Amino acid sequence: MKPATIIPSSGVEHPTDLTRWRLKIGDGSHGRHTWEYLRTDEECANWPQNEVDKYWLGLPMGLPESPPAETPIDAARKGFSFYKHLQSPDGHWAGEYGGPMFLIPGLVIGTYVTGQDFKDEEKIELIRYLFNTAHAEDGGWGLHVEHHSTCFGTVMNYVALRLLGVPPEHPVCVKARGTMHSFGGAAALPQWGKWWLCLLNCYDWAGCIAIPAELWLFPQFLPIHPWRWWIHTRNVYIPMGFLFARKWQAPEDPLILQLREEIYTTDYDHIDWPAQQFNVAPVDLYFPHTTLLHALGAVTHAWEHCFIPFIRRRAMEYTYQLVVQEDENTQCQDLGPVNKMLNQIVRFVVDGPESSAFRLHVEKCRDFMWMTGAGMLMTGTNGSQLWDIAFICQAVVETGLGKEPGNEKATVGALKWLDGAQMRENPKHMQEAFRHQTKGAWPFSTPEQGYTVSDCTGEGLKAVIYLQNHLDYTPKLVSERRMCDAIDVILSLQNPDGGCASYEPIRGPRWLEWINPAEVFGNIMIEYNYPECTTSALTALSIFTNEYPQYRAEDIRKFKSKAIQWLHTSQHKDGTWFGSWGICFTYATMFALESLSLAGETYGNSPAVRKACDFLVSKQMPDGGWGESYKACETGEWVDHAQSQVVNTSWATLALVYAQYPHRLPIERAVKLVISRQLPDGSWKQEAIEGVFNKNCAIAYPNFKFSFTIWMLGRADKYLQALS
Repeated sequence: MKPATIIPSSGVEHPTDLTRWRLKIGDGSHGRHTWEYLRTDEECANWPQNEVDKYWLGLPMGLPESPPAETPIDAARKGFSFYKHLQSPDGHWAGEYGGPMFLIPGLVIGTYVTGQDFKDEEKIELIRYLFNTAHAEDGGWGLHVEHHSTCFGTVMNYVALRLLGVPPEHPVCVKARGTMHSFGGAAALPQWGKWWLCLLNCYDWAGCIAIPAELWLFPQFLPIHPWRWWIHTRNVYIPMGFLFARKWQAPEDPLILQLREEIYTTDYDHIDWPAQQFNVAPVDLYFPHTTLLHALGAVTHAWEHCFIPFIRRRAMEYTYQLVVQEDENTQCQDLGPVNKMLNQIVRFVVDGPESSAFRLHVEKCRDFMWMTGAGMLMTGTNGSQLWDIAFICQAVVETGLGKEPGNEKATVGALKWLDGAQMRENPKHMQEAFRHQTKGAWPFSTPEQGYTVSDCTGEGLKAVIYLQNHLDYTPKLVSERRMCDAIDVILSLQNPDGGCASYEPIRGPRWLEWINPAEVFGNIMIEYNYPECTTSALTALSIFTNEYPQYRAEDIRKFKSKAIQWLHTSQHKDGTWFGSWGICFTYATMFALESLSLAGETYGNSPAVRKACDFLVSKQMPDGGWGESYKACETGEWVDHAQSQVVNTSWATLALVYAQYPHRLPIERAVKLVISRQLPDGSWKQEAIEGVFNKNCAIAYPNFKFSFTIWMLGRADKYLQALS
């Protein structure tokens, strides 16, 4: 990889011209978006920058301004008028899905070790993003953009900067190196950091907890078999198990040798590598090692010294086969960015740099690279396309905005996109790759990525029903049969206790969490029931049944009964529900009260609903808003944010509206707060990060500040009028 031609002195510089960046939509697959840099004036003239480009780059859009709205529905109307400008020509709303700070290092290392390169403008902007996200005080990076500095974040992003061409004497590197060494250097990395450095040949495989590919050869009925693990975990461990078994490392070069000198506190050649297996900086140890993990580590370490060659070869053949099947099922998008880059390395090692599979992998990297005014980042999947469009579609219908003149183009465009986003077939390698059915499901991002997600299927189905059945001008693009296919998927996802997990039903026992080797994350070894997933399924079934009461009526009735029972048992004593995908109690409680309201439970007749509403009202801030910190997800207890947030406020207010909370004042105060934050052009500023995963890593959903504010304002307007 060649060094970037320009190394900015700080993140505030703009070595590339932001007016030359363009977001390309489609390009061969439904919902795909990639950023392009135009180098000539002629290119710019032929492809003018549009409002979507300008917004995400932080450039002035030049839209008309107006005085503050006087009523909630006026504010909602004004917000949607702005948001329509961000709708892409194909009908969806593109957006950033960043936040985690361990993704760029994987992208850069995976590109470097396979002999590839980025465009020069991409390298410059990746550098600038890392400069802009370094902590001002200590110069380090955390697990995500709002996190305190950690060894994992600091070492990995330092390495990324050096591979991109930033010299070690650059002030950003000097400052980060001091923080990195204070944590113990690269020897104290969590396992996921150690793996990446092993591939870069800056760490020895003997310093890692062994990742035996032979686990995949175990009988499938065993509870420890990897097919029972959570899908993200097993899909990361498949390629990593192959690479560990092969002990593959990039060849040494001068930069790698320099990094070995820079990222350790002791001489690289004298490190006792086996002693580093469980050496993790305390600042990174969110999920401490268990006795069982230590015992298992001893067993697997011993196996590495006496493995049976033909068994290892069979395990490597099998894990490689699983890598190929994942690539073919997703057109090399893969489930997420970590296993995508690891699969790319496997295909380079086995198939070679000229193979069609490897070349496709390299091309699809661009789907994960998102340009912002602060630089270029790597996203948590290839986007959040379906997730974002589903909420705004429901919002415009429930608020009545979908029936107003001038909104027809936006709603029909959205329906067309949703029609194309539904998956029509099961995966090519369904049984062999341990995949859940996909026919009828909606994904989180795009159908090419191709994974069923329970709440995305629920929200996608609700959006389609609302657009097709509740607006009189929309075409009927999604047939009743296809809606029934979606119902079949939802019904297949319920666990025996009534709850729903994310990608598939729970397959493994909870004690597998005791062997979780990823110290920085919690709850990653198996699927879990989630209030958000369960309630999205519940509401979708309720709305579907109202329109199509005959289809699988008894199955739906049983599902709903069990799900509502689970929802009651999962409610915390204080009245809330814990959010695992959004921050946090306001998020999950909103979903819970929506689904309970459709089951007839309200503030007036349900102690559970009353308790939830009373808790939310008790957390309303003096300015009328609500604000939750991502730390609530880490601790499992409510943690106030320093300031109220329009997104948390919208979630809490929607929860009260769903529950038919009888008192006006809390809702009126919340509405006033959200209106007061609306800008003259109808938008809202980006505030704190909105999402989370694995309990400890925050992730951004910047479109939430439009969909949920518009939704809340419109619903609150109707509700407050009804209370009059």
